[in-house]
Amino acid sequence: MRTADWEWLNRLKPDFKILPLRERLLCALGALLGLAISSLISWYALDGLNVWYIAPMGASSVLLFAVPSSPLAQPWNVLVGNTLAGILGVSCALWLPDLTAAFSVAVGVAIFLMLSTDSLHPPSGAVAITAVLGGDAVHALGYHFVFYPVLLNSVLLLLFAIGFNHLRGKHYPHPGQLNPRSADPTPTQKVTIQPQDIQNVLEHQTQLLDISEYDLQNIILQAQEQANARAVSEFTCQDIMSKDVIRLHAQDDIHLALDKFKQVNLMSLPVVNTENQLVGTLALYEIVEWFKRAADPRASWEHEVQQIMNRQVVTVQPQQPIDDLVPYFVERSFNYIAVVEQQHLVGIVSRADMIAALQQALHQQRNM
Repeated sequence: MRTADWEWLNRLKPDFKILPLRERLLCALGALLGLAISSLISWYALDGLNVWYIAPMGASSVLLFAVPSSPLAQPWNVLVGNTLAGILGVSCALWLPDLTAAFSVAVGVAIFLMLSTDSLHPPSGAVAITAVLGGDAVHALGYHFVFYPVLLNSVLLLLFAIGFNHLRGKHYPHPGQLNPRSADPTPTQKVTIQPQDIQNVLEHQTQLLDISEYDLQNIILQAQEQANARAVSEFTCQDIMSKDVIRLHAQDDIHLALDKFKQVNLMSLPVVNTENQLVGTLALYEIVEWFKRAADPRASWEHEVQQIMNRQVVTVQPQQPIDDLVPYFVERSFNYIAVVEQQHLVGIVSRADMIAALQQALHQQRNM
């Protein structure tokens, strides 16, 4: 059969990214463990109640573990959506004798209320139907059904999803703001696309998009950065980095570190071990915090740089293009970024280095 004969089938498929095998396995593992563990806890908490777990939690697990960044999968949506649907389902089961009318009204009104409270959660529709069609065991619970099993199942599954996604390195609940320091647009947004621009476009959309404005904006900005990079001759980190780096050693006394800060008038310094391997960074404010708790007997053991330094350090490679560094300087206000090669500190790229390089790139663009 010709390929063209199957083209109609491709038109039915969503334009959806297929995750790598490892990510697919992790999503499945998260759902498996989340459902099993939350089910067992519910069983023991409810002392073997006949309806200790409800089927809609399976649908919730798809969102919580496969697409945790979806607006439909956020904690507010899970808790509020399921609660509203549970209340409506029980109410319709009590007051509408016809089952078809009861679950139809419950789901329809639940959708309206979830859209009105920004708590749309698709599995909540199944919660409403379960309240109506769940049988005598569910009907006997009355409005207790909303608290257990609905809220109990939801909270347990949600807590496991938060822990599991954090172990995977995923942000959940998904962050809702790009600039947490100010209500103003970030520096990048001021000269490119601003949140209000996206909101103005979305206001004219008559359909609900399963993506947050935050994610949509990030995708657009990243695509724009890649497009801009094609038009500019790229510098690498080794082209602009400072090689004569002032550094602290992990075993340095904290008072000695403070003296070095006074000499160089910097806000942060890299920390290396005896083999010149980067092991952390120490900011001046961390020394100030150390002085504040100096009177606390529990902090009396702290006297070396390695005991108060930050071990989580953002680093780059010498051959890495400086475009990769822009978000750290612009959005997160870094003063410098360490350049490492085989874990050894070989230089730093400061904000001043970046400004000089970008100025040169602007000159190149004007002369093209």
